[in-house]
Amino acid sequence: MNIKSKEANLALIWFGAGVSVAEIITGTYFAPLGFARGAAAILTGHIIGCALLFLAGYIGSAAKKSSMETTKYSFGIFGSKFFALLNVLQLALWTGIMIYDGALSVNGICARGTQLWAVAIGVLILLWIAAGVTSISRLSAAALAALFILTVVLCKLIFFGGSASVLNDEAQDTLSFGAAVELAAAMPLSWLPLISDYTRESSRPLASSLVSSAVYGITSCWMYVIGMGAALFTGETDISLIMLKSGLGWAALAIVILSTVTTTFLDAYSAGISFETIVPSANGKWIAAAVTAAGTLGALFFPMDDITGFLYLIGSVFAPMSAILIADFFVVKTDCSEKKFVPLKAVLWLTGFVLYRISLSWNFILGNTLPVMAAVFAAAVIAGKLACPRQRTKA
Repeated sequence: MNIKSKEANLALIWFGAGVSVAEIITGTYFAPLGFARGAAAILTGHIIGCALLFLAGYIGSAAKKSSMETTKYSFGIFGSKFFALLNVLQLALWTGIMIYDGALSVNGICARGTQLWAVAIGVLILLWIAAGVTSISRLSAAALAALFILTVVLCKLIFFGGSASVLNDEAQDTLSFGAAVELAAAMPLSWLPLISDYTRESSRPLASSLVSSAVYGITSCWMYVIGMGAALFTGETDISLIMLKSGLGWAALAIVILSTVTTTFLDAYSAGISFETIVPSANGKWIAAAVTAAGTLGALFFPMDDITGFLYLIGSVFAPMSAILIADFFVVKTDCSEKKFVPLKAVLWLTGFVLYRISLSWNFILGNTLPVMAAVFAAAVIAGKLACPRQRTKA
């Protein structure tokens, strides 16, 4: 595959990641802010989250390592395995959440039972995994082109359908601007421990990480705005009812199924890659299939309606981790990858985790991720050479 096609493939992958039922649902939470303030919060949060996503992707591409392998630079071998295990667990949960949301929404459009739809979506994801992330480029391009057209139609129906304009809505006080920014940043942050799994194959770190983060950021903002606008337009936060009221019919069914499969595939696929960090002899594709099966079972038997707490938990784990890694890679330029364990970095990460959890009760106008990561980053720069004084010789 040539350089341009690699970056085009990355664009397809991250467009598929951004077009998600979960992102549209999360966008509905912004309706109380009103359209103008809600859109500003969505944009601000995504700029913060996607800037960090860009840096994480650059590290993986420059080092030619998967996301969890790059954490060895800061946390050593055992630290990398620890974060890989946490990543596998959160990706398994994400897989279940995505299948659950997709099945619930599909059943609202075409009532055949949520369990049946959960199994059907799970099977489609397994087929996507079997085809592989690189060998399905034509299939994925066709599916994502159809998805793009359908979401454009949905957007047109919401914003230009002839009913009262959403731009004239009045904001309510049930969601602060800072909390909304954090909710917008949380979704790109959830991709931090995955992005290098895809950018590592590129020979151009800047281009690959920029394409990935920019395409995802633009697409994700679009999905958030669709969700927010749809909630204001229809008065509903149930995505299936929103689509039914928008008059999409069977096209709505295609949107939900395709978006669920293309996004959840990335979660399951990266779970397999992360597991290979823990057990190098493991077959990542088989692990991805097992995660999909586990997620499908979870969707069948457990309610997963509100994901905001889960998003914040992911941020509290991986935002401090990323802040330390970014500081070590770009500023301190140290390499702890041959160490088994780096106690000072572990303490620093744990402090960042606790600080993030505490800061959720604060009301920063730019959310809590940015100040927490800035504090952890500064501390990591100071602590970096003390923890691992050997300079990295090659980026």
